[in-house]
Amino acid sequence: MKSFRRLALLMSAASFTVSATAAYAEPSQALIDAAKKEGTLTTIALPHSWCGYGEVIEAFKKKYGIQVTELNPNAGSGDELEAIKANKGNKGPQAPDVVDVGLSFGPAAKKDGLLQPYKVSTWATIPNDVKDADGYWYGDYYGVLGFGVNNDVFKENPTSFADLKDKKYANSVALEGDPRTGNSVMMSVYAAGVAEGGKPGADALNKGIAFFKGLKTSGNLVPVNGSAQNLAQGATPIYFDWDYNLLAMRDKLGGNPPVSVVVPSDAVVAGVYVQAISAYAPHPNAAKLWIEYLYSDEGQLGWLNGYCHPIRFNDMVKRGIVPQAMLDKLPPAKNYAKAVFPTLAQQSEAKKAVAKNWGPEMGAK
Repeated sequence: MKSFRRLALLMSAASFTVSATAAYAEPSQALIDAAKKEGTLTTIALPHSWCGYGEVIEAFKKKYGIQVTELNPNAGSGDELEAIKANKGNKGPQAPDVVDVGLSFGPAAKKDGLLQPYKVSTWATIPNDVKDADGYWYGDYYGVLGFGVNNDVFKENPTSFADLKDKKYANSVALEGDPRTGNSVMMSVYAAGVAEGGKPGADALNKGIAFFKGLKTSGNLVPVNGSAQNLAQGATPIYFDWDYNLLAMRDKLGGNPPVSVVVPSDAVVAGVYVQAISAYAPHPNAAKLWIEYLYSDEGQLGWLNGYCHPIRFNDMVKRGIVPQAMLDKLPPAKNYAKAVFPTLAQQSEAKKAVAKNWGPEMGAK
């Protein structure tokens, strides 16, 4: 199932900038007519509970009257590309028109000739660092690393990695698992290293290990995996995960206990998925219209309603497009404006460093 625990696939470049020119045009009537003539769009790997996709798909169907065939909602990024390869000459219902994959799969699929270029009308507002210059793939949504806090245990939230060193958080801070086997956990360690002043790549990861070693020595780090159940029971009242997972967990608990989701002020580390159109799409116009919808303000807000930050989030906040009620359910928007996106090369360095140094430094088998 799609999860930011698979973020080994997801990272993009280190800055987060957009072109100054913005375009908000509706799709052309010619495109709408051509898509309606095709009548069908085939998607893959879009579980309805993921990023609000259930409502997004229904809204697209209602707006344009196009049917959507949904293939294998629980597929992974590799499965999506294999479906393209297996159906190159198939114009039937098993051939996906579009894919939603981890970042590393975007360049790989382009290289293998599996994608076709298309620049959506809001292209200029997609950050330059998370899109292919030729339009073969483009970032669609992202999450940032944060931590959930059981407010029955702690009435006042820590607001940074630095805060977690305080003795009042003894026996309270947890990771979800082993950073050598879970990417979201590794990136939590990486983010701690960024907060500690680490340079992108192995240096940040190693400084993150030193941070958690310090928490272990002080007694603040709990030797139990963080989870919603353990947070609710108070066994791990503070634990790290991607913000959208934490926000969904908070809502599911329904105030029992009350939970805050904190995006640390001293390190906002993000990961992104990308959208693309199959080079062999049986319904290329419906695919383009789908992309137009996803990157419209309406489509982007659909993802945000599912707690996945749309790639045009900063642009829409600046323009006052995001409803205040939606913003009130999220950590402060100003925190997301500071998000950094480690490159795949930097993440590769971090993986090597955690594999080499986590065990010896933390005394972990």
